[in-house]
Amino acid sequence: MKTTLVKKVDMNAKKWFLVDAAKGNLGRLAVKVANVLRGRHKVSYTPHMDEGDFVVIVNAEKVRLTGKKDEDKDYMFYSMYQGNERRFSAKTLRTRRPCFLVEHAVKGMLPKNRLASTMFKKLKVYAGATHPHEAQNPIPLEI
Repeated sequence: MKTTLVKKVDMNAKKWFLVDAAKGNLGRLAVKVANVLRGRHKVSYTPHMDEGDFVVIVNAEKVRLTGKKDEDKDYMFYSMYQGNERRFSAKTLRTRRPCFLVEHAVKGMLPKNRLASTMFKKLKVYAGATHPHEAQNPIPLEI
């Protein structure tokens, strides 16, 4: 059996998918979205090519965390100055930067290479229920 690799000229047009974050848990949502951004849902998946589609996530502020992660899970930020390490709980970040939790989870599940930045640019996250991508006719993606 011969393995076929996709070339740039053979790639299909990118589709747009719509995900409602209020319906799913953060980790499971991030896995599904990362696979769509990479293109793993397609039959013609090739690891070294960016075949993924666009993903629009709405209601990012309502994403669920299981257990007591809302209070216990910490995100650490370090400015490279001595003693300037700051930690915030998931609950605090949800009020200050509601899209950060989803973006951080999805980015962590993408590969650590040059393709990851182009894949991550195809992710659009919005805190509320509205988004400016209605013209692309996004297809609902089940979580």
